[in-house]
Amino acid sequence: MGFTRILFLTLLFVCAADVQCQFVKIFNVKKYGAIPGGKTENSKGFLEAWKNACQWKGKAVVLVPAGTYLLDSVKFEGECKGYMIFKLKGNVMAVSKLKDIDRWITFKYVNGFTLAGRGTFDGQGHKVWPCKRNGKCQTLPISLRFEFIKNGNLQNIRSINSQNAHVSIIASSNLNISNIKLSAPQDSPNTDGIKISSSEEIRITRTTISTGDDCVAILNGSKKTHISQVSCGPGHGISVGSMGGNTVINNKDIVVGLTVKNSTFTNTSNGLRIKTWASPYQGLASGFTYEDIIMNNVENPIIIDQQYCPNSPCNAKSASRIQIRDITFSNIRGTSRSKAAVTLSCSSVVPCKNIVLKDIKLVYTGNGGPASSICSNVHGYSYGVQNPPSCFRSA
Repeated sequence: MGFTRILFLTLLFVCAADVQCQFVKIFNVKKYGAIPGGKTENSKGFLEAWKNACQWKGKAVVLVPAGTYLLDSVKFEGECKGYMIFKLKGNVMAVSKLKDIDRWITFKYVNGFTLAGRGTFDGQGHKVWPCKRNGKCQTLPISLRFEFIKNGNLQNIRSINSQNAHVSIIASSNLNISNIKLSAPQDSPNTDGIKISSSEEIRITRTTISTGDDCVAILNGSKKTHISQVSCGPGHGISVGSMGGNTVINNKDIVVGLTVKNSTFTNTSNGLRIKTWASPYQGLASGFTYEDIIMNNVENPIIIDQQYCPNSPCNAKSASRIQIRDITFSNIRGTSRSKAAVTLSCSSVVPCKNIVLKDIKLVYTGNGGPASSICSNVHGYSYGVQNPPSCFRSA
């Protein structure tokens, strides 16, 4: 029995169990002119399949069957008349030079959406990373962009060798991301795994990210982000920010409500990081819980850096105006490559408030004595085991 028929019967069975469910129709990109083989550019066939599926009033499945499909920059836009499913069974490969400088594949304005399958998005980043490293390419395309998506799922797919970030989520809500794999070489520039901004209730679970930048970056306007069972490394860890830089909206930068738990960091340059620029922009980072985290040979397992400045020149006399408060680190354990396993370097203008350290067990693997903590302009409390010794008094 062919895959299309199996998928059809499966969806029909699920549909039959739901009296509200409407009929399912499959839109195979090959029927709209897409040609596998990795030599023919297929944006016309993909877009035509999406256009027809978007007009279907039931559940519509855009099916990319087995094979390798060469694809230029495309935007799959709504609003659509029914629930949209993009089923990737084959592999989609970027053309050598994408027509859009900041994006490859975009899903936009869809309410009720699933991207699933066992296929792979191949951004062909190795062809353009040298250009980025030598400064001749200022902007490179993000592989998968989700903009203004509501009530969606991203599951079981793989993204490799993204030219820029693998996944960007903007102005979206109620998205579930699970069982995906994102990978690029450790030295690939700016290849963040998942970037989230101006979005609410984004949930990431059972995901593996190995890349050249942040595994997950939580940026301005993010609320109620939940991350669990994520394997991160190599990469730059899970970061809030940077805040107070060029992502400010209406002179304020706000990230509230973040949970990271039951996750593992291996050979990353950072673990749990909050970074803000020493700039005049105001903002708030609040309501974060990090718990049950394993660090394996991580450079900076716990770090708050409110003097973040990756590129010179920097104004050492300036201070961040981002208020960081109500942050809990609980049951963080493992090994640190740096002697300062806990760094809480906060703003002299708006010191960090209510930072809680509970059961911290981090061992320094280098020479020169045991692990230590570095703290400045921070108020907080410590509970339970504290290795390295906490800067705070025990509560």
